[in-house]
Amino acid sequence: MAFIDYYKTLGISKTASDKDIKKAYRKLARKYHPDLNPNDKDAEKKFKAINEANEVLSNPENRKKFDAYGEHWQNAEAFEQAKQQQQQQRAYQGQAGNYSEKDFEDIFGNMFGGQASGRGGREVRFRGQDFNAELQLALKEVYQPHKRTLTVNNKNIRITIPAGVENGQTIKIKGHGGKGVNGGPNGDLYIQFSIQNHSKFKRDKDNLYTTVELDLYTAMLGGDMMVDTFNGKVKLTIKPETQNGLKVKLKGKGFPKYKKEGQFGDLYITYQLKTPTHLTEKEKELFTQLQKLR
Repeated sequence: MAFIDYYKTLGISKTASDKDIKKAYRKLARKYHPDLNPNDKDAEKKFKAINEANEVLSNPENRKKFDAYGEHWQNAEAFEQAKQQQQQQRAYQGQAGNYSEKDFEDIFGNMFGGQASGRGGREVRFRGQDFNAELQLALKEVYQPHKRTLTVNNKNIRITIPAGVENGQTIKIKGHGGKGVNGGPNGDLYIQFSIQNHSKFKRDKDNLYTTVELDLYTAMLGGDMMVDTFNGKVKLTIKPETQNGLKVKLKGKGFPKYKKEGQFGDLYITYQLKTPTHLTEKEKELFTQLQKLR
């Protein structure tokens, strides 16, 4: 398999920052996404390559290995172990510890060519590559736990997304990364969530915040009104002489707490007084009388 330069795949330099990598990935992923390029095999191939590059370069540890070992980055630890063994052997034989290009190739030749590369003639087992993926969800989609099928490396993975997942949070799906070599364990899949909030509620962890318009008459005299929560309406009793900007708390009407079944944060409502407009002559007269009384 030909060597793939992940930096060239994303169109960035080796000095690119984490922010640059994320920006380049999102731009290319949108351009070549299968949903936007139906029945386009070239776009599908590029989309897979972009995801593969991002999985490596967005992980600081994997990026460090890739920078140091190129196409052999997944076996960096095994190479270091093999190099230490050769250094010990050379020291025992009285040879210098410097390595030539041929030495480098010989070590990898033994590691990948099926020859004995460990003590006792056993093949070295390599752990599979960790995969990284970003999953975009709407805020309403993480209000309740739900199942989702993901396609990673041409394999469908069925996962359950817990309620209360936060924007930017990463979870690990053990054993669903790259396949191990020579019987080694599979890598893991790391999923980072990007939560899009298009609701009228502002979220801060498991608490929600919103603003409710309150008419002048209800604010002055009090009364009942129906207000929206994230999962339905509730009746709220307004106290007489309620002031503009007053904040009230509805306990347990916020967002689910992550992995704490049945527990919710609170909903904070701020009243915004709505002044009446287009007054009739009779209304103006009544307000004038009220003004004189005050």
